Amino acid sequence: MKRALVALFVICFSTTLLSAPSNSDNWSTDIQSALKEAKSSGKYVLMDFTGSDWCGWCIKLNKEVFKQDAFIKFAEKNLVLVELDFPKKKKVDPATKKQNEHWMNIFGVKGFPTVMLCDPDGRPVQRFGYRKGGAQGYIDFLADLIAKDKQMLGNS
Repeated sequence: MKRALVALFVICFSTTLLSAPSNSDNWSTDIQSALKEAKSSGKYVLMDFTGSDWCGWCIKLNKEVFKQDAFIKFAEKNLVLVELDFPKKKKVDPATKKQNEHWMNIFGVKGFPTVMLCDPDGRPVQRFGYRKGGAQGYIDFLADLIAKDKQMLGNS
């Protein structure tokens, strides 16, 4: 009986982990280290405020954009990716939860998904969310924002 319960627990736990969409592949959860990396690499920071296991638009954005090869390749060259997750089912360690709430308050995030693009110095460039057009549409949008920001700062 104990073995059956343990096996059932393992199966349920594994299924929950596998089914909950996450950006974990190329995404950091530590904003401070991401900001340091951005500053040293000259890359922009893309912060995804998400409810990864309950927010329909967040799940759609993750699937249609963030998990696509074209976006991943673009991000590797241009972005430091940070996921600030506010799940309902998954556990988040207390330090990460506190950090996420802190940054949510700093940027005044009221809904999900909220995506913030910040320059390599951590200054906000623009806030947005889900956008139609899939990965390529998102890439084009981000590339345009980055180009305009660099031009405005005289860093083209």
